[in-house]
Amino acid sequence: MIRVLVADDSPTTRQWLVSILREDPGIQVVGEACDGLEAVELTLKLQPDIVSMDIVMPELDGFEATRRIMSVIPTPIVIVSNISNVKEIRVTFQALKVGALTVIKKPGGPGAVDNEKDSSIYVSTLKIMSQVKLLRRGRDPEKEKTTTAPRTITSKFPEGRRGRVVAIAASTGGPEALNRIFSELPGNFPAPILVVQHLPDGFLQGCAAWMNENSPLRVKVAEEGESPEPGSVYLAGNGAHLGISDLSKLVNSSQDPVGGFRPSGTYLFESAAKVFGSSTLAMVLTGSGSDGVAGLKSVKAAGGWIMAQDEESSVVFETPGEAVKSGLVNLVLPLPEIAPLLIQIMSSEGGGK
Repeated sequence: MIRVLVADDSPTTRQWLVSILREDPGIQVVGEACDGLEAVELTLKLQPDIVSMDIVMPELDGFEATRRIMSVIPTPIVIVSNISNVKEIRVTFQALKVGALTVIKKPGGPGAVDNEKDSSIYVSTLKIMSQVKLLRRGRDPEKEKTTTAPRTITSKFPEGRRGRVVAIAASTGGPEALNRIFSELPGNFPAPILVVQHLPDGFLQGCAAWMNENSPLRVKVAEEGESPEPGSVYLAGNGAHLGISDLSKLVNSSQDPVGGFRPSGTYLFESAAKVFGSSTLAMVLTGSGSDGVAGLKSVKAAGGWIMAQDEESSVVFETPGEAVKSGLVNLVLPLPEIAPLLIQIMSSEGGGK
């Protein structure tokens, strides 16, 4: 039985979320909080397996409530956000930075568009995230920067080649991991970075804006036909595969989903390997499922290099774990080592926006 605390300042919404959860025999709603302060107090008192956290609330918002919970009694927290509120989306991603595990769209009430789908995602996400171990949460990123040394690489890129593109696939836990990496890379990073990050509809632009504010790199949603530039990050748009053409222009493709995903990490990796060949550096970060793993075969066949995030620093290790099991990965790294190593092997120094 998974014990859930629901925090939402709207009595109507809170009642609706509780009713959704109570339909699942494997879930017990142990408490309801009407604001962030009560969410902190009830988490201390009830010690739930997971907290369903609203963002915009009186007394304390979801960001501050998450920060306090993670500093006192680390507990899995899922942010349940209203995508129609721009301010809420921005604060949502700040909550991920201080320890929330993931963000999902708040299910609408009875009769709302996609209500059944959103309700199903809500329940399944809470059940999955309740199992995440939090021993690593509440870390001090600044301290890690000074105490974690990147491992030594004997060459700047395999066989002396220089990487021309970095392609990344991520899902659950990805926004915070990507933000961490991008915030530590210099603005003159010598290659474009192409990213497939699975997010609920409506959150992508807010995620890009949040990362852009925190990084010397330019972070944006990819546009059809633009030329990828060094020092820039291009996120795959919602509902479109991200690839690159033979003319080195970005492609937003409406081709069929790959393995049930569009955008797909596999599509991105295969496209990058076709154009950049052995100069491709592919990376699989924290996430659930196996999207992207099949595409690593193309990167390996082209002579490119493949990295994966390690289990301890991943919110969910399923995707990088599948990549490691495939035998295609060259190096498995904890999150704090990724940016320093990228700088080292891609020959970039200093810089700013």
